[in-house]
Order: sequence, then structure tokens, then C-alpha cells
Amino acid sequence: MIKMNQLGAALAMAGLVSGAASAAAPVSAAGKSEFVTVKKTHFARKGKSYYIAGANFWYGGYLGSPSGVGERARLRKELDTMKALGINNVRVLAVSEKTAMTSAVRPATTNGPGKYDEDLLAGLDFLVDELGKRDMTVVLYLNNFWQWSGGMTQYLNWFEGTPAIDPNVTKDYDDYMAKTARFYANKDAQKEFRGTIRKIVGRVNTINGKAYRDDPVIMSWQLANEPRPGNGKASDKEKAVYTKWIAETAQYIHELDKNHLVSSGSEGLAGSAQDAKLFMASHSSKHIDYLTYHLWPKNWGWFDSKKPVESWDGAIAKSRDYLNTHIDMAKTLGKPIVLEEFGLDRDGASFDIKSGTKIRDRFYGEIFELIQRRAANGEPIAGWNFWAWGGAGRAANADYWWKQGNDFMGDPPQEEQGLYSVFDTDASSLALIKDHAAKLRLLQK
Repeated sequence: MIKMNQLGAALAMAGLVSGAASAAAPVSAAGKSEFVTVKKTHFARKGKSYYIAGANFWYGGYLGSPSGVGERARLRKELDTMKALGINNVRVLAVSEKTAMTSAVRPATTNGPGKYDEDLLAGLDFLVDELGKRDMTVVLYLNNFWQWSGGMTQYLNWFEGTPAIDPNVTKDYDDYMAKTARFYANKDAQKEFRGTIRKIVGRVNTINGKAYRDDPVIMSWQLANEPRPGNGKASDKEKAVYTKWIAETAQYIHELDKNHLVSSGSEGLAGSAQDAKLFMASHSSKHIDYLTYHLWPKNWGWFDSKKPVESWDGAIAKSRDYLNTHIDMAKTLGKPIVLEEFGLDRDGASFDIKSGTKIRDRFYGEIFELIQRRAANGEPIAGWNFWAWGGAGRAANADYWWKQGNDFMGDPPQEEQGLYSVFDTDASSLALIKDHAAKLRLLQK
């Protein structure tokens, strides 16, 4: 996720908490594939259609760590709460890179080229194992275009010797995007990234002994969080390099793992220089099994949360158009699509957990209803993951900015804690999520 003024253009809740797939995929005793697969323009699992009612939970692996930042009791509680809401999928950061940037998470999975923090990897193991106990699935993204986990700019710091750029400091996101896109063409960075892919995809879970490639809890490997070809002025050459990187990296993952789906992590048009041809071209590869897109009306300047009445109609009209346009593109490509990020802040643009969520709930309701309607019509929209699960996390500082040692929550360190998180005390939001997760389940036949 990116703040959009920067893009420039373009449970306390009663009743909710209870304390293109390979033919080689393993099957259950009933003969039904345990893996999430693609069947034409829909997902399937265990012999039924499968719709995603999900949450972004980027820090899940962190909570699973056996020491340091790990909070395994909290992780179990968060998963129990989400399961009780009907959430069946979480989207999680698999790898972070150590960096000097101030707005990035600490500690990091990768402390330098080839240097991995085994406690954090064991945390990912623990998360995957706990998800399996709850019959939930996970999408694991292997890199990040944005700086909050080190990401591509940190790879360039390692292999170009250029500074890792923190746009929270420079305030220049156009420059950040243009420079970070050099990652795709840097041979040394790509070699190291593929080494990391091998490390994660080839891992054997230290909790349950399962090889990741054989574990149906993993729904998809995702190339990165919001990869993009550069800024809105990306050249044809940059777009071609980006398209090639997506196809070749996805192919590489499939060569390592014949069982799991691969997705790009794209925002859609917002991450494709507003170029529909680029979005279509970069996702037409047979190695990309399904499409993704994200929706950020405040970040993109469509909605002013300090003037919600005045800006609502325009924002929701643009949001509906954005949603429908991408479903139509998925239909053209003949692949499923997931709205895997969307969010809005609390009433009055407050970060305070005590502030209301009426506007956010109204926004969520609009999104859920549109997706439900088009999914019920048999169209290729395969579900949603809201951004993001804050759960039992709480902001620790008066300025709402994260510091090492604070709770992890849905808002990563590049933004104020409480900006888009859904907390375990947000009763109306949780009820809405539960209701619409149940409606999606009714489509699973």
C-alpha cells in the first residue's frame, strides 16, 4: 500500500470470538485436491469452489517467532478471532530485508545477502502450521516494492551501492518509484532474490516437518507487494522489463513448486502506470495463475476523510468503476481476480482506536456488496482481503508512529498506527465482515 497524495495522479465483541494447478497435487482420502487450484475463472479446493474472505496480516510470521518479537499466544488469539469471523485466508509478508531506513520494520528476515534470521523463519513455520489447524490458507509475498520491509530499494542498496531510499523522509514518491524499478534489471539483485525464493519455497517446516511446496495451507506464492514498472511516466522499455520480470520470476517459482498458484501482487491499473494494456500484458503469462488488484480511494485523492459528505459520491463512483473494470479485464484474460487490499480510515481521519468507523463500514459494505453480486453471477471475482487486521495490537506512542518494540498491527511502519487497522474492538466492522464472509461461503458449492 502507498499513500496516494504520493501517487500524484491517477474480542470484546459478543458472539464473534470463541476463546493453474498441477495434476501432481496431493489429494485427500476422498480424492479431492487439498490445494487451492484454478478451474477456468474460479478457485477450487477440496472439490468445491473456493472464495476468499480474507484479511491482510503482514506481520503474522513475526508473531510466530519463538523468541524476540514473537508472541505466539497473541498469534493464536488473532487466528481464532479471524476464524470465528469466517475469515479463511490471510495475506502475509514472507521476507523482509535489513535496512537503515527509519520507516521499515525491525528486525528483518534477511540481514544481508544470504544471511537469514532463523527465528523469523521459524515464526513463519509456526504461522503456517497454526493456519492448517484452523483450515485457513495463506498468500505469502516474497518481496515489496515499498520501503517498509526493506524491499527492492534495499536490494539496490546491497548491489548498486546506492542509498536505500525512504520516501517518508524524501517526500518524493515519484523519484522513489522511478529508482526502485531498477531492481528488475539488476542482475545481481535478481540472483539474490532468486536465492531467497529458493530458500523460502524450498523450506521444510520446523514445526510439522512438511515441505512448504507440499503444504496445501499455502494458497499462493506472490512475487511482491505492489510491484510496478516505475512511476506514472514509466517508459515503454521499463514496462517491457517489468512484464518480462513478472513472467520469468513466476515461471521460476513454478519450476521449484508444481503444487501452488503464483500471483503478482499487483494493485491493478494504479500499479500499471494507469495503462490497461500493460496490466493485461504483464498478467497474460501462463505462469501467473490469477490476478490481483487493490483499492485506495483516500490514498488516490478520491476521498477526503475530513470532508466525507462532500467527497463520498465521487469516491464511491470511482471505486465502483475501478472494481468493475478489473473484473471485466479478468474476464477477458480468463483468470480469477482477487481484491486483495482495500481500506479507509476512521471517522474524522482519527488514528484513535476510540474513534468511530461509520464511514469505513459504509465503504466496506459497498465493496462487499459489489463483489458478492458479481461473484453470484458467476463472474471471475474470487473474493477479497481487507487491509488490514490490527486485532489486539495497540498504538504505543502519542504521535501514532511505530517504534521497534511496539505492537505489530495492520499499519506497517511507513504510516501511522491505527490508520487502516481493523481492531478486535471494532464491533460494527467485525459484524460486517462476518456477515459478508458468510454470504461468500454460500457460493462455495
